[in-house]
Amino acid sequence: MAVKKACESFSKSLIDEVQRWGCMKQTGVSLRYMMEFGSQPTHRYLLISAQFLHKELPIRIARRAIELETLPYGLSDKPAVLKVRDWYLDSFRDLRSFPDIKDENDENDFTQMIKAIKVRHNNVVPMMALGVQQLKKGINPKIIYEDRDEIHQFLDRFYMSRIGIRMLIGQHVELHNPNPPPHCVGYIHTKMSPLEVARNASEDARSICFREYGSAPNVNIYGDTDFTFPYVPTHLHLMVFELVKNSLRAVQERFMDSDKVAPPIRIIVADGIEDVTIKVSDEGGGIPRSGLPKIFTYLYSTASNHVDEQTDLGTGDSVTMAGYGYGLPISRLYARYFGGDLQIISMEGYGTDAYLHLSRLGDSQEPLP
Repeated sequence: MAVKKACESFSKSLIDEVQRWGCMKQTGVSLRYMMEFGSQPTHRYLLISAQFLHKELPIRIARRAIELETLPYGLSDKPAVLKVRDWYLDSFRDLRSFPDIKDENDENDFTQMIKAIKVRHNNVVPMMALGVQQLKKGINPKIIYEDRDEIHQFLDRFYMSRIGIRMLIGQHVELHNPNPPPHCVGYIHTKMSPLEVARNASEDARSICFREYGSAPNVNIYGDTDFTFPYVPTHLHLMVFELVKNSLRAVQERFMDSDKVAPPIRIIVADGIEDVTIKVSDEGGGIPRSGLPKIFTYLYSTASNHVDEQTDLGTGDSVTMAGYGYGLPISRLYARYFGGDLQIISMEGYGTDAYLHLSRLGDSQEPLP
């Protein structure tokens, strides 16, 4: 695939405009604001929301497009990264060529367009993973190790920004749903039961474990079954699924050839005043202390199956994250997006505890990389 600089396939005026918009200030919103704003999605509110996105999305997308041009070690020139950059430039062009939004018809057309942008970017994560793989193949491993921080920090910023863009688009599109599920404001469930989400995510993870190994350890969940709080269920599902899947794999592999019954994974949900904390504990043997700093980098995975040129990326969001070792760093970004965090504590020779902190207050601003 011939390497093409953006200026060759996109007009100079567009590239100049990207530079200009990339310097503008981003505007963050909080979970609480999204919830209150969307609670009565009248035409006027939807119009205001569309006008906000018409100005905000090009700023966020331009920033990422600029960064994609200036990555270290020739990462910007990898075919997979060039593809992602083209998606960002196409989306920027679509947004900037859309006229001012003045009435309901404009707003509906705009909503269809941003829906298409969201679909265009479905495979950004595996495509960037492929770019990093392409880089790792042709680079001195010492460099990757000593200077991986620069690439890691870029990917953290890049994926955090992507979570924000997808949340804003998805929230706006979902507010058009004429029959929203009870207690739902767009993507936000105002009475989400963390136990129920954890149960569903665990079942999904167990079914993957069954598929891979023919059996799966049990998952026991503890906590108040009546407890609810406002959050985005899809985000929580993704994070718990990832943690449970890692635990299942560790336990399964440790006890596969043993006469002992594999011990269950334990999930504990605690509701504090500031945070809701979900602890996922396993007895899968733990991670050596020297390996702990690596588990949140994008250049390390305990799994053997990496994404490669043959990976089918045409399946939308259904590509699982474990295969290219991005599950933990991306889960941590999802937690931090709404003011939470993810911590991993390990006892080598015994097992691992993951603490997923979710901010209960919902009033922290989006991080804006």
